[in-house]
Amino acid sequence: MDNTNIVFDHVHIISEDPESTATWYVDKLGGKIINSQEVRGAPQIVVAFGDTTIIVRGRRPGEEVVTKQGLEWGTDHFGFRVEGDFDGYCDNLKETGITFSLDPVDFTPNIRIAFIDAPDGVSIELLQRK
Repeated sequence: MDNTNIVFDHVHIISEDPESTATWYVDKLGGKIINSQEVRGAPQIVVAFGDTTIIVRGRRPGEEVVTKQGLEWGTDHFGFRVEGDFDGYCDNLKETGITFSLDPVDFTPNIRIAFIDAPDGVSIELLQRK
């Protein structure tokens, strides 16, 4: 395994409305749609943020989807690192109508964070390392 390396590749989101969700990530956070196709009977849209992607897909035939009910075991959120004016960036997001579940706060002496609500019950952390 000396020649093996793993690199984080993507987050996969199941969406009630994948087209509008993908558009939200483009319009609100500056992502870029790099692929859109049907996969296993459902739309699947790939939104790029640098070298990482968010895959947004719809419900596949025969799948039952339940709405998240608060805190659950497993993945809680994912985060974007903000480089530059953190508070100004957050203010701009608020002006576009994004809801903050946690306004910007110093989490540790070296990290400032905020949380925003994304479509489909997804929670996103914004963070700045000082």
